[in-house]
Amino acid sequence: MESNESIQSFYERNAPGLGPLCLGANKMGHFNVFSRDHCSLLSPYSRRDYYKISLIIGKGKLHYADKWIYVDRPALLFSNPIVPYSWEADDDDQKGWFCLFTESFLQNGSRLGNLQDSPLFKIGGTPVYFLEEEQQKTLSDLYIRMMAEIESDYVHKYDMLRAYLHLMIHETMRMHPAETFEPYQNASQRVASLFMELLERQFPIDSPEAFLKLKTPNDYAQSLSIHVNSLNRSVKEITGKTTSQQITMRVIQEANALLTHTDWNIAEIAYGLGFEEPAYFTNYFKKQTGIAPNTLRTNLV
Repeated sequence: MESNESIQSFYERNAPGLGPLCLGANKMGHFNVFSRDHCSLLSPYSRRDYYKISLIIGKGKLHYADKWIYVDRPALLFSNPIVPYSWEADDDDQKGWFCLFTESFLQNGSRLGNLQDSPLFKIGGTPVYFLEEEQQKTLSDLYIRMMAEIESDYVHKYDMLRAYLHLMIHETMRMHPAETFEPYQNASQRVASLFMELLERQFPIDSPEAFLKLKTPNDYAQSLSIHVNSLNRSVKEITGKTTSQQITMRVIQEANALLTHTDWNIAEIAYGLGFEEPAYFTNYFKKQTGIAPNTLRTNLV
């Protein structure tokens, strides 16, 4: 299963029935802006397939990659499609705004370079900017203008929205990012927990076409935005097993379930579990269990 949240999934989660509107003229990417007045108090920990800038007025904890930061005053959050994150609100009093957009909307034919290389969105950067009163006022005004513009019938409104977005980025680049990100008290436990959660999300396999996307320790490390050595060390420390062993155990568990409870043939099960050839799956299963898949199925009859 895909671990990213697509734009379509965002609308299904936050605004059922609305659909991904506001695509802009000539299909030049996606943009939309929302109030945080009725935002979810707990967002899922995952990557998103879009960029997002949030003006957060309200207390809560941001989980970002393998770190966290407590937001206790107005702040601006920049998130990119590479690094997973989630928001855990401390109370119901959540205010502010957020906009989501694709890189193609912001670029619109210009040569600005890769957005992920910018100081605000780069991997390994600090995505939170705490705001002084005057900064909050300036950025709030930009969001209010965006909210009004997106409802207008002005023929060039997406050019206006793009200009507001560029202005917001430049205003923020004048500021200093927050430097209060903290590692978890038990960083290994946090990393291992995130890995096990992501591993479990790959299952069950509902059809041979819904094949596993994450198959190796490196796949999981990239999805969690950490080095594979750090992932391996944390998983081994907390679970007593290597990352590869944990993946193998879960794949074999799923293989047993598919062999026992479905009428899929061996090839379909192999492809569903991410094997390029049925023979690879057969050898893998027999090595781990001591019995061939066909033999297991025959014994069940």
